[in-house]
Amino acid sequence: MDFTITSTAFRHGDVIPKKYTGDGADVSPPLAWADAPGQTAAFVLICADPDAPAGTWTHWVLYDIPATTNALPENLPPDKTVAGGAKHGINDFRRYGYGGPAPPPGRPHRYVFRLYALKEKTGLPPGADRKEVLKAMEGRILGEAGLMGMYGR
Repeated sequence: MDFTITSTAFRHGDVIPKKYTGDGADVSPPLAWADAPGQTAAFVLICADPDAPAGTWTHWVLYDIPATTNALPENLPPDKTVAGGAKHGINDFRRYGYGGPAPPPGRPHRYVFRLYALKEKTGLPPGADRKEVLKAMEGRILGEAGLMGMYGR
C-alpha cells in the first residue's frame, strides 16, 4: 500500500472550500493518513503555495506529530504544542498554526499539503519555520504523501 493523505473537505485537485481559506473562517481542514512506513517515529506536515508571486508561501508547519497519530481534526488550534505533543512552526503570515489560502486575484493557486514520515523526531522547539524544519528532516525521511487543493479569487 502507498502512504496517503486525504481530507473529507476536498479531494486531491479539487477546489478548497471557502471555509478553509482567508475568505472564510480560515480554519484548518480535517486530514487523515494511512499506510505510513513501518519504522515511522514522527510526522511533519507542511502546507505551501508554490504559485505565490514572491515564491513558495508557507501556510502551515506542524512537526514532531506522534507516530500514533493518523488524523488531524478540523480547526486545529494555533497553540505552540497540539495533537499529543506536535509542535507548530511559524508560517509565512508570521504566526503559529494554519493560515488558509488568500491568493491575489487571478488564476487559482495550488496548495500542497505534504506529510512526511520520519524515522526520528526533528527535536526542534515550537516556532521553527519551513526551512528550519526541512533542514532538521534531512536524513530522517522514510516516506511522503501529498494532497493538493486549488483556490483562487
